[in-house]
Order: sequence, then C-alpha cells, then structure tokens
Amino acid sequence: MTTDQVTVTTLVRTSPDEAFTVFTEHIDDWWRRGSQHRREASIIRFDHGKLVEVSESGAVELGRVQIWEPGERLVIEWRGPQWASQDQTQVEIRFEPDQSGGTRVTLEHRGWTGLRPGDAASSVIGLWWGDLFAAYAYRAARAVKE
Repeated sequence: MTTDQVTVTTLVRTSPDEAFTVFTEHIDDWWRRGSQHRREASIIRFDHGKLVEVSESGAVELGRVQIWEPGERLVIEWRGPQWASQDQTQVEIRFEPDQSGGTRVTLEHRGWTGLRPGDAASSVIGLWWGDLFAAYAYRAARAVKE
C-alpha cells in the first residue's frame, strides 16, 4: 500500500527562529552520514535556493527551495538521487510555537503517488525521515546549551 504523504513531528526546546536556523544552517551537523542518508565524505547544505549534497565527485541536487520563511516554514521540491528527472515530491517543514515554550517541527513529505509504482523509497520514507528527525532534535537540544 502506498500513501501519498508521510508526516514526522518533533518538539524542540528552542524558539521557532532558532529551530529553523538549526534545520537550515546546521543541516550538515544533524543529517546522518552513511549509505542510508548520504555518502560518507559529503556535505549537505542549502546553496543558492537548492539543497545539495557536495562531495569530491561534485554536487548532487536533492531539492529546490520553493518557500523560505525563517522561523515559520520551508518548502522544498524534492528529488531522489536515483529518480528520473521528471520525478519529484514536495517536503514542507513547519516551525510552530508550542505551549511548552518550545517549537513543534512538523515535516510533511507528499506526492508519492505521482512516482513510479513500486518505488522502494515510498515504503520506507517515514522511517528515513524519522531517523533524521531524531538527529535534528538532538542537534537542536545542543544548540540551546551552546
């Protein structure tokens, strides 16, 4: 069964502005290394409206920024590195103040039904983002202490 959308949420104990900064400016710190998430010797960063993975062999575009609203929302047109050029999904990350004084960060990755039937990524994408979000929450917690 393929679902069109995956949602992952975490609560971080920092302001929406700081949560956005950790997500964007410190993305290479929390984006896990290893074959599940990226090449070992690469850097993940936002560069001129794109999310890219840069290594000695060059840059791979992971997505293009569609909306950049610091402290509120980030929307990325997402492209899997092995996908055909016309295949794309959309990732939206929202940063909302929580009544606990922290920020609820919600990621929605949608558009999976538009891809090739049986695309393996669609069956594990929630686990993949969940793993990355655990690392993001840990990095955000460290930012509060710094």
